[in-house]
Amino acid sequence: MNINDFDFHLPEELIAQTPLENRESSRLMVLNRETGEISHKYFYDITSYFKAGDTLVLNETKVMPARLHGIKDDTGAHIEVLLLKQEENDCWETLVKPAKRVKEGTVLSFGEGKLRAECIGISEQGGRKLKFFYEGIFYEILDELGEMPLPPYIKETLDDRNRYQTVFAREVGSAAAPTAGLHFTNAILDELRAKGVHIAFITLHVGLGTFRPVSVDNIEEHDMHAEYYYMSEETAALLNRTREKGGRIITVGTTSTRTLETIAAQDGTFQAASGWTSIFIYPGYTFKAIDGMITNFHLPKSTLIMLVSALAGREHVLHAYNEAVREKYRFFSFGDAMLIL
Repeated sequence: MNINDFDFHLPEELIAQTPLENRESSRLMVLNRETGEISHKYFYDITSYFKAGDTLVLNETKVMPARLHGIKDDTGAHIEVLLLKQEENDCWETLVKPAKRVKEGTVLSFGEGKLRAECIGISEQGGRKLKFFYEGIFYEILDELGEMPLPPYIKETLDDRNRYQTVFAREVGSAAAPTAGLHFTNAILDELRAKGVHIAFITLHVGLGTFRPVSVDNIEEHDMHAEYYYMSEETAALLNRTREKGGRIITVGTTSTRTLETIAAQDGTFQAASGWTSIFIYPGYTFKAIDGMITNFHLPKSTLIMLVSALAGREHVLHAYNEAVREKYRFFSFGDAMLIL
């Protein structure tokens, strides 16, 4: 399957640079994955598509303020660090810019020495392993010194960092937001619960690989990044009850979808699990865990549009995306939403 099968024309002005004032006022495109039929709504209409006994699955990962600005101890040169994954003993896998200036043994200082780091290893594509040194609690220092790691296509500054955080975010560890969840408010979640809809939580810590372009022509040769996931016994039991009673399982975002598809047995049942997933879902994949999905509008040729195409059909999805462009929907992280049923 060729990468160009997932291309479409996207005018740059449709890339949302800032979030809307009200989360729930985003537009909502509803796509019937069997017929390709499209409806145009607003996100606050989402509750009308759920019924008692359904379960909505949310990713409660919390974005770290993972971008740090520091200087080299020996030269004073400015270095930008992006935290990707925590390892043992205060060691982190990171991306640094400019990478060529950070060799093994290089010492960096952040916040006038409040946080220091030494490069102890080098990996490909600008990757550096850094060991951090500090007094106190690391995440409190990070909260003080770090910035939200907005995607590279967002050029505007974010005035309120909570707008790149879901209202239900709880488990710190992501380098990017699970953006389909940004549309939800506590009022919408309460309205769903009042209708008899179950709310389930999983965790998948989103890595920066979510923005990494597919660099091969044959998508089956793409090497997917691995991300950490966790599902509790409580969530697994709730999903199994939903299945047994004939309710639908509807995920919020590609992250929740990939987590459930990783964990589900062939018969669609679940059990508590944690680990690393590098599952890559593209057309031809048979879904075993979900009945529908809420998602944003994604980059051309991305693994995310491939996942959506696997669920709703490539032709239906590209037709819907072309209509979204005509109707001037807002795209990507701060953009509008799509409900696929």
